[in-house]
Amino acid sequence: MQWYLKVLKQYADFSGRARRTEFWMFVLFNAIAYIVLALIDVLIGTASFTSTGTGFSFGGGLLSGLYSLGVLIPSLAVAVRRLHDTDRTGWWLLIGLVPIVGGIVLLVFYCIEGTRGPNQYGPDPKMDAMAGPQGGYPQQGYPQQQPQQGYPQQGYPQQPQQGYPQQPQA
Repeated sequence: MQWYLKVLKQYADFSGRARRTEFWMFVLFNAIAYIVLALIDVLIGTASFTSTGTGFSFGGGLLSGLYSLGVLIPSLAVAVRRLHDTDRTGWWLLIGLVPIVGGIVLLVFYCIEGTRGPNQYGPDPKMDAMAGPQGGYPQQGYPQQQPQQGYPQQGYPQQPQQGYPQQPQA
């Protein structure tokens, strides 16, 4: 949920980079919110959900339509920042206008790992995740800022834990 809120806080920020986790968690929570609002629309009668001969047809409702308009700019912004993480310009979003192939190309760009280290769009967001409140877990291979409790650290003597007898050292 923190990833979703982070994207909403950066409402129209098209600069910088976005991790895969940030992008896909926003997509997930966005889809869940839209489905819930669409169901509410059907229940209160502001949307149409009809059965056709071969499937179902959904006509958007008031709540889901307003929600879609409200998250349009943040959705575009996080997509551009995700492309920046792969060292591509945000103009690559326009390839989505090409039928079938464009959507597949964008999906591949959204799924591949971002550029390690800083690139022309900013610092590596995986490195920033360890320092700030935007969340995430330290990734393997990256140094942790604080020593973990309960594990002996280099340069620190091991302290006996309360309630446990000190083991004789050989």
